[in-house]
Amino acid sequence: MDEQTRLEVEAAAFRGLVKHLQERTDVQNIDLMNLAGFCRNCLAKWYLAEAQARDVAMDYDRAREVIYGMPYGEWKERYQREATEEQKRQFEATKPRHANTEAGN
Repeated sequence: MDEQTRLEVEAAAFRGLVKHLQERTDVQNIDLMNLAGFCRNCLAKWYLAEAQARDVAMDYDRAREVIYGMPYGEWKERYQREATEEQKRQFEATKPRHANTEAGN
């Protein structure tokens, strides 16, 4: 596969993942973190870091809007539920395996 095709395939796969997460509003970020070590916010941070690395003017709120498909506050109000004590415990237990969302990674 040539480089351009690889980039197009990767971009399409990313768009598919984002669309799927936008449709699965029943899946909470804490569940994603506990199971996979990343969530919608992680994707937004990676998106923002890559935009900034390319000198694209963007802030974290705009990056989250791209990932969530709406302003984060609106998504949170509509879909986010309070985490259970078990979810919080599991979050802390899995923290060492959570994604690195620092720029440049």
